[in-house]
Amino acid sequence: MEKIKIAVGSTRRPKLTAVNEAIRDFGAVLAPGMEFEVIGVEVESGVGHTPANRAELMLGARQRAGALVRLAREEAESWRYFVGLEGGLDIIEDGENRRVMLESWAYVSDGRDGHYGRSGGVEIPHALAHEVLENGVELSAAIDRFAGAVGVRDAQGAWGVLSSGLISRTEAFRVAVVAAFAPFYNVKMYHAASTAR
Repeated sequence: MEKIKIAVGSTRRPKLTAVNEAIRDFGAVLAPGMEFEVIGVEVESGVGHTPANRAELMLGARQRAGALVRLAREEAESWRYFVGLEGGLDIIEDGENRRVMLESWAYVSDGRDGHYGRSGGVEIPHALAHEVLENGVELSAAIDRFAGAVGVRDAQGAWGVLSSGLISRTEAFRVAVVAAFAPFYNVKMYHAASTAR
């Protein structure tokens, strides 16, 4: 049976697992009766190691997907969908207070059209925000130090540490991927909404 190949702009296990889990949820609606294959490819995001605002998060996700589209064309790959994932911070000014949220973003393209999705957000402690934003420490290194662990990014992620294991990095990216794929698996609704204008 022919498989629909989905390229993901990362080889990190939590990101690939998130895409596989998302496809398990909506695959039967996206392409009934088809099997899917998720392929991880390391590509650059073009943004800093810890994006520090929503625009950077969105740009990083979109540029990862764009790099995959270009690679597929150059190497004649038969990838049907291209997924860019980016995690990082979004700063919200709340009156006198600065709130720093950890968010996970996805951008999904079919090579022509593309759409965003994101997880919710979890507020990070002020000391952790200071370490990353003012001291320039990569979030993965800072969260390892704060959690007293090594390799948090490839396990539960900062999401897991901050939520006491209730929301993992994988789950946050899964939500973002499901949301970004919505215009592809729910074409009827998106088409109806665009023609109703």
